[in-house]
Amino acid sequence: MHLSELTHPNQLHGLSIAQLSQIAAQIRDKHLETVAATGGHLGPGLGVVELTLALYQTLDLEQDRVIWDVGHQAYPHKMLTGRYNNFHTLRQKGGIAGYLNLRESPFDHFGAGHASTSISAALGMAIARDLKGEHFKVVAIIGDGALTGGMALEAINHAGHLPDTNLMVVLNDNEMSISPNVGAIPRYLNKIRLSPQVQFIADNLEEQFKHIPFLGENLTPEMHRIKEGMKRLAVPKVGAVFEELGFTYVGPVDGHNLEELIATFQHAHTISGPVLVHVATIKGKGYAIAENDQVGYHAQNPFDLVTGKAKPSSKPKPPSYSKVFGETLTKLAENDPRIIGITAAMATGTGLDILQKRLPKQYIDVGIAEQHAVTMAAGLATQGMRPVATIYSTFLQRAYDQIVHDVCIQSLPVFFCMDRAGIVGADGPTHQGMYDIAYLRCLPNMVLMAPKDEAELQQMLVTGINYTAGPIALRYPRGNGHGVALMEEGWEPLPIGKGELLRQGEDLVLVAYGSMVYPALQVAEILKEHGMRAAVINARFAKPLDTELIIPLAKQTGRVVTLEEGCLMGGFGSAVLEALQDADVLVPVLRLGVPDILVEHATPDESKADLGLTPPQMAETIMAKFAVPQPTVAVG
Repeated sequence: MHLSELTHPNQLHGLSIAQLSQIAAQIRDKHLETVAATGGHLGPGLGVVELTLALYQTLDLEQDRVIWDVGHQAYPHKMLTGRYNNFHTLRQKGGIAGYLNLRESPFDHFGAGHASTSISAALGMAIARDLKGEHFKVVAIIGDGALTGGMALEAINHAGHLPDTNLMVVLNDNEMSISPNVGAIPRYLNKIRLSPQVQFIADNLEEQFKHIPFLGENLTPEMHRIKEGMKRLAVPKVGAVFEELGFTYVGPVDGHNLEELIATFQHAHTISGPVLVHVATIKGKGYAIAENDQVGYHAQNPFDLVTGKAKPSSKPKPPSYSKVFGETLTKLAENDPRIIGITAAMATGTGLDILQKRLPKQYIDVGIAEQHAVTMAAGLATQGMRPVATIYSTFLQRAYDQIVHDVCIQSLPVFFCMDRAGIVGADGPTHQGMYDIAYLRCLPNMVLMAPKDEAELQQMLVTGINYTAGPIALRYPRGNGHGVALMEEGWEPLPIGKGELLRQGEDLVLVAYGSMVYPALQVAEILKEHGMRAAVINARFAKPLDTELIIPLAKQTGRVVTLEEGCLMGGFGSAVLEALQDADVLVPVLRLGVPDILVEHATPDESKADLGLTPPQMAETIMAKFAVPQPTVAVG
């Protein structure tokens, strides 16, 4: 069977190991071919090909439920559930989503883009099944990286106290999240994998079985189960932690041995109550370059399959905001030992890998544990340190109570740096950085700022480090800067709550925040061509606003336009409206930003065009609202 003929995962039932191995090769070929052409996640999916095939051999997906933690490890799942022929559209506008999506396929039983949610969702489905008197299997597949997230441990704790609720948790243990895992839990799992008892049995038991008369070279499924049983008897302490939490522990199992995986899953389905199957996999399996660089090939931009190198850009690009951030913070930290960079398993993505390499003692990776990261940062701040919590905008949402309760109420000087703020592109709704302005602006004691370019980012880093009156947050976009000149040192902090007037104008004022400042300048040029002279303000701060700059210009021009790359509801434009209302300045205001919708996966430019946020589109919207009607000339 060729994968292109497979429209339902139940078609895998009854296939031989040889046939499944052929399909595994087809999955890897398609996966590599697609990601090399379009970009996307690579290592996670390559590592779970056999796991997916074996698991689906033992399930009836007409009724059984499978919940994949995150979604970037579910590319094989997508190809096995009728999306092989469209897989080349991965992460492109109108194409296959990079994560699971309830609206995309009936086999995507739960959508997720953030880690550590699968066991909670699966447990909810299992409880609902039992309450309704239904009978189907529920399986959660979670990576060992996601197991460092507190939510996963909360779910394990709950499930372990429900001995009559059948639930299987498959632990995909590849010793990695995006970067190498940190903490005691991954160390414990590694101890299990490398246990001398487990290694002895794995290496020697099968060889000894082969010498038993009539068995020959190939072990039957029954003998595989005996092997697994002996493994458990020989090392009763291996799964002790999970057993004490109320789970039946099975494993560790070779995650690339189809025969052993199928036998193990079949056996696990017969066990009552919660079961944890520990599967040891290799991230990037089948593509040597990815196996050897598991961090670099977690996800990739388009690349050459033969060399593994990124396809060269048609022209040189300015450095990314993340790189400028990492280099500048490291330079500041070299001269200030109080600065501590904190990441939640995203060292490379945030640029903190630069700090990690140069100043490892001033770098902390907490794993996928944003809540812990924020409260730990608060603790550091109480002792005079300068914690810099560097977390993607979308992931900081997960620590909202800690921001409120542990930081803002106590007015502690924690510096939040939110990478990927705004429209992020191909990762889609789960990763868009749309809401941070709205969810942070309402919090007492919080200061919010955003740079117009990478040079101003450097200044704002100094501003944030120097600010000790309370918490302060900096948002900046994904991608490359504008190519402006950067300083190596000597950056001056900005005055809190002060913007700058970039362009004079009498007809209206454009008040832009962060990444929308340069587009605002382009809008002003287009409006000039149509006879409208627009002033342009770089707000710099969403809280406190520079009302001394904004309000007089609003009165003078009589028309205000706000521009932001974030949600309009409660966002920057709302802040300007509130300030004008409080000052009794009643002028028409047009807010440009993201309306109350989800922004699907596409390139950032495609998304902005769909939202009407390109400079020509914004200029047209402004003229339609504010253009002075031309007087009619009487004829005759």
